[in-house]
Amino acid sequence: MARKRTLDRMAVVAAAAELADRDGLERLTLAQVAERLNVRVPSLYNHVDGLAGLQRDLALAGMRAATDTLRRAAVGLAGDAALFAIADAYRTFAHEHYGLYSAGLRAPAADDAELQAAGAELIEVVIAVLQPYRLDEIALIHTIRGLRSIVHGFVTLEAQGGFGLPVDCDESFRRLMQLFVGGLHT
Repeated sequence: MARKRTLDRMAVVAAAAELADRDGLERLTLAQVAERLNVRVPSLYNHVDGLAGLQRDLALAGMRAATDTLRRAAVGLAGDAALFAIADAYRTFAHEHYGLYSAGLRAPAADDAELQAAGAELIEVVIAVLQPYRLDEIALIHTIRGLRSIVHGFVTLEAQGGFGLPVDCDESFRRLMQLFVGGLHT
């Protein structure tokens, strides 16, 4: 006799993440998730608060996964090496998990303490990597925004086929990061 699989929030979010990574977050539907899990759509409502709730849960999962990825990339490194490592890790994460990555792009709602905390934890990893540059609070915010914009813009252009010339994208990204890091030294 086949063992009955239990359905829980984690299973629903994991299935949704796979679909979002494969097909794009904007194409994700509850019907697809239900089909992937071999259940009916109403069964999902026992575990997530509709599509909006599922997208929120994906944002949380994405922020946590990105935090873990960046933290692992920075271990044992400091200064420029750590900054290059987290930029590469962030880019790789976005490529491998574009749906989860996309889910976490919006700033968390002010009344969502769990999502706020996850976002703060991600930023703390970046702040720790930027500490050797001795930036004041305002410069730190601008630097974090700049880093995020560089990686996001590059990843988005790559994902949408925006770099059609036959020149190595990895080398372009490395050069872009060298310019950014060089600016931190001036």
